[in-house]
Amino acid sequence: MSQETGPEPGRPVGSGRSVGPLDEVDRRILDELVGDGRMSIRTLAERVHVSRTNAYARVERLLRDGVITGFRAQVAPEPAGLGTSAYIALTIEQNTWREVSAELARVRYVEHVALLSGEHDVLALVRAPDNATLRDVVLDRVQHIGGVLSTRTWLVFEEFDGDRSPWQG
Repeated sequence: MSQETGPEPGRPVGSGRSVGPLDEVDRRILDELVGDGRMSIRTLAERVHVSRTNAYARVERLLRDGVITGFRAQVAPEPAGLGTSAYIALTIEQNTWREVSAELARVRYVEHVALLSGEHDVLALVRAPDNATLRDVVLDRVQHIGGVLSTRTWLVFEEFDGDRSPWQG
């Protein structure tokens, strides 16, 4: 299987063409690969009850159509030395999303960024080694990005991923 990277920050996802709806086999393939992205095509085919050729062709199509955007290791933050997590809500100047998102993409410890509707404009997930580093990320890096008007930070005390994949029936 090939590896690809995700879209550039601030860029819309997609190529402008519609991808056909996913069928039940596609959804089972996605569910299996979300659980174990290193799974061999042979094992994948056995688990979703299709031939290896069919499984390979479907995975390649899902990659080509941008449904699967890549494969990566999932890292547990605390054992990896990132014991402090926080969500930072940003209010930004109108029409500065592209510039702000490009700068946020360069800030160490920023794991995820989303453009929002509502009270705040942007939500960023930060994972840092400690509170002092988190403070530096927020006060010295994020608040100094051009276009950022204000920030609000929420510390994460505990977190978990949901038990159900959205690809399961």
